[in-house]
Amino acid sequence: MSLLFANRARRVAVLGVAGLGACAVLAACSPVQFGAAATVGNDRITLSTLDSNVTALQTAAKPYGSSIQITTADYPSAVLTWLIRFDVMDQVAADHGISVTQAQIQQGLNGLSATAQENGFSSTSELLIANGIPPRLFPQVGQWEAQQEAYALQEFGGKEPTSTTQQNAYAASINKAQCSAAQTLNIKVSPQFGRFDYATTSFSVVPVGNTLSQPEGTPSPASTEGLTPAAC
Repeated sequence: MSLLFANRARRVAVLGVAGLGACAVLAACSPVQFGAAATVGNDRITLSTLDSNVTALQTAAKPYGSSIQITTADYPSAVLTWLIRFDVMDQVAADHGISVTQAQIQQGLNGLSATAQENGFSSTSELLIANGIPPRLFPQVGQWEAQQEAYALQEFGGKEPTSTTQQNAYAASINKAQCSAAQTLNIKVSPQFGRFDYATTSFSVVPVGNTLSQPEGTPSPASTEGLTPAAC
């Protein structure tokens, strides 16, 4: 799994932002409840929730101009990816008896300041917006970070994994935990936004290629590897 926007190697923060995708054969796409952009377990991420967050992201991105590399077309899948990731990490926390305080959540968010500077961003806000997260979701990023912190401490007897071996072991462990949680939640994404990629290097909403026969010379459909839950 990618270690993007992690100011410590042990933090596993995946950001694979994917563009919008359309499902050519609707019968091959996971069904979702009417009016939902995705369903995660018993919860619905409604189209209105997604739309309001995308609008908030668009507004927040404007002052940064060209420094924000995500295109407008990418915003819906980027935001939906994060909404799903937050739910998956909540499930991981529940599975492992992890709870975090408001102080830990704030600390998790504050900890991204150094990462922003290291990657050439003017602030944590710019870093998060550049990765498809509107300001209203910043507290959830802090919680997501704090939950991963707590998971790491739990896995290593209350100590932070510092060696390369420990960090690799942590990455493998959190990847497996998130994969298992995602399977449990039976995630379904509306075809208009793509599919959920269970690959441990992504955990993202990705576009689905056209599966119909293509004329000679037409680019091949996007790979479907990782689009269905594999054994974790």
